[in-house]
Amino acid sequence: MEDKKYLGYMRVSSREQNEDRQRIALLEMGVPKENIYMDKLSGKNFDRPQYKKLLRKLNGNTVLFVKSIDRLGRNYADLNEQWRIITKEKGADIVVIDMPLLDTRREKNLLGTFISDIVLALLSYVAENERLNIRQRQAEGIAAAKARGVKFGRPPKPLPDNFYEVHKAWKNKKLTQKEAAKACNMAESTFHDKAKKFGKD
Repeated sequence: MEDKKYLGYMRVSSREQNEDRQRIALLEMGVPKENIYMDKLSGKNFDRPQYKKLLRKLNGNTVLFVKSIDRLGRNYADLNEQWRIITKEKGADIVVIDMPLLDTRREKNLLGTFISDIVLALLSYVAENERLNIRQRQAEGIAAAKARGVKFGRPPKPLPDNFYEVHKAWKNKKLTQKEAAKACNMAESTFHDKAKKFGKD
C-alpha cells in the first residue's frame, strides 16, 4: 500500500499572530511545507480560497492535519458538515494535533468513527457556546455600563453661547423655530431637541 499524502491547513485571523506555532506543528507532523494551505480570514464560515483549493486535493489517499479544531472553523453546524465532507465524501483522514482523540486513522471500525464524531460534536458545541457567551457578556457589559450612566458614541456638542438668549426669544414667540435655529447655527430638528431638553433641565 502506498504512503498517504500529508496536507496541512492553517487559519489565522488578521488579529492573531500564531501563524508560526501552527506551521511548526504541521511540519513536525511530517507535512511538507509546499502542502500547507493558509487563509488569513475569520473562522465564521468556510468561504475561504485556500481551504477550497485544499478541499479539491483531498481523497482516500490523503491525511489532513490541523493544529486545533478552531483553526478549521468555529461554527458548530458548518464544522460538522465539513468534517462529514472530508471524511465521508472525500474519504480522507483528519488529524487534529492538539486533540489526539480526533485522529480518524486510529481505528477504522465503527466505534473509532463514532468516537471521533462524538468528540468533534462536543468540541464544536463548546467552541460555539463560548462564542455566544462572549457576545452575551459583551451585551450585558454594555447594558450595565449604560445603567451606570456611561455614555457611548460621540459626546454631544456644547450649546452655543447665545443659546439661552435665543431660546428665551423663541419661547416668547419673538423668533420662529427656523430663525432661532439659524441664529444658533443649528438644524431645526437639532434646535427643537435641544430646546425641549433645555426646558426640562
